[in-house]
Amino acid sequence: MFSLSIVQEATRRALASGTLQPIETDTILLDDDGVPFIVRAVSSLARRDEARHAAVAADPLGDFDPDLFVADLAPSHYILLNKFHLLAGHVLLVTRRFERQERLLTIEDFGALITCLSEVDGLGFYNGGMQAGASQPRKHLQFVPLPLAPESPDEVPMERLLGGPRLAFRHAFSRIAPQESAPAWHALYRELLQRVGISAVAAAEGEFQSAPYNLLVRRTWMLVVPRSRACFESIPVNALGFAGSLFVRRQVDLQRVRAVGPMQLLRAVAIP
Repeated sequence: MFSLSIVQEATRRALASGTLQPIETDTILLDDDGVPFIVRAVSSLARRDEARHAAVAADPLGDFDPDLFVADLAPSHYILLNKFHLLAGHVLLVTRRFERQERLLTIEDFGALITCLSEVDGLGFYNGGMQAGASQPRKHLQFVPLPLAPESPDEVPMERLLGGPRLAFRHAFSRIAPQESAPAWHALYRELLQRVGISAVAAAEGEFQSAPYNLLVRRTWMLVVPRSRACFESIPVNALGFAGSLFVRRQVDLQRVRAVGPMQLLRAVAIP
């Protein structure tokens, strides 16, 4: 159902057809507060921007190019390649029935994520709303195999600080016991949201978030970070920023990250 081999086969197919458009980057490691942040300087983002302007689909994750399809994940989800990816093996876990990205995650969403994590040691993440880095309207989680960069000494750089007192922005973190079920993960997720002040807002379409946030999940832990804005100046930040991985469009942005420091950048887009 899900494995690195089927992702790699789909990647080869999509590259051969020209559908997949990886973004070329140079990787820099910047140490800040004891965390070896991965900063990727993007050299071909203009191509991505042009392709986005040319796209006509209102729901590109629902009306997707067949070459991006990886596999059916469950009755509720399917897997797509991330068309403009920075990381090899980056896939999207997309709801088969249209749901807005601002809806709260369900037990089915966590079931899909657990299926991936049970087969591949990776990082699942979710951008809850535009201010949290979401760029598509259809609900989708994202998954990348680890490590986040071969140059990094850590699989997930921010793990060095998780569970300790040194993260200077609002967050909620918890360890996950082995063999936990999707309902247990879902209950923990709702508990973490409550701990950072995010509640459920009832609507005709279901329960929606009261504020934007990022979610990060490994096999052994879960992290929620509420967000105040999508960007630090001209630098976009999504959930991967709170794993210790950032990307910049221009050299001037890289210089800005060096000057301000990655941790201060994260504080600026989170909540004190």
